[in-house]
Amino acid sequence: MQDDFFKRLEPLYGTTGLSQIAQAKVILFGVGGVGSWCAEALVRSGIKNLTLVDPDQVVESNVNRQLPASKETLGEYKVEVLARRLSQLLPDLSIQPNTSRYTKDTSSSFDLKSYDIIIDAIDSLTDKVNLILTANQLAIPIFSSLGAAGRIDPSKIRHADIWESSGCPLGKNLRAILRKNNFAGNFQVVFSQETPRVGYAKSEKKGDKPILGSVITVTASFGMTLASLVLNHLAFENH
Repeated sequence: MQDDFFKRLEPLYGTTGLSQIAQAKVILFGVGGVGSWCAEALVRSGIKNLTLVDPDQVVESNVNRQLPASKETLGEYKVEVLARRLSQLLPDLSIQPNTSRYTKDTSSSFDLKSYDIIIDAIDSLTDKVNLILTANQLAIPIFSSLGAAGRIDPSKIRHADIWESSGCPLGKNLRAILRKNNFAGNFQVVFSQETPRVGYAKSEKKGDKPILGSVITVTASFGMTLASLVLNHLAFENH
């Protein structure tokens, strides 16, 4: 099975590239509409050591765009559902589901120094900033997803250094906060240049956290682009 598995990957990444992909230890924060598809792409492309971090359980509103979500998995932890699925793809996959929430207060419980790559698909801007700052301090490459909600056109998705990203309100806020923290580093982000649709954020009741409109054609494309950045880095730049 292993020989057949790599048959269509080896012409693209080469033997050395595939070896570097297989040996890398990757930690992915957030397995929702973006992160779940990123995880799927990574494993199907040869990643064998993957940690999934997300505290959320599957709910009905996830089904339209998140890989772990179905009527059979409602109420289960997303990382555990995803770990079961991905374990069926590679017989020697080492996958660790973690139901903890990453925050400034819990960051010390994650042994980030043991990973080669950090992937950020976190919704919370505060937690996203802390993860980016921590990764920079530890000199670990991090790849980050910006805002996918409110968009319907996957052809507007781009990737660039954080300082060169444009057209994304979340990216603008992130850059401002990083400057306030005297952040002098750089990292790759996935973003959309599509203007978010008017009314995409709605609250059922006054004061409630808004429900953000999002569709699988965009969120999954974000996840696939994020995975491609990681794979290309490991295969061709990680020397």
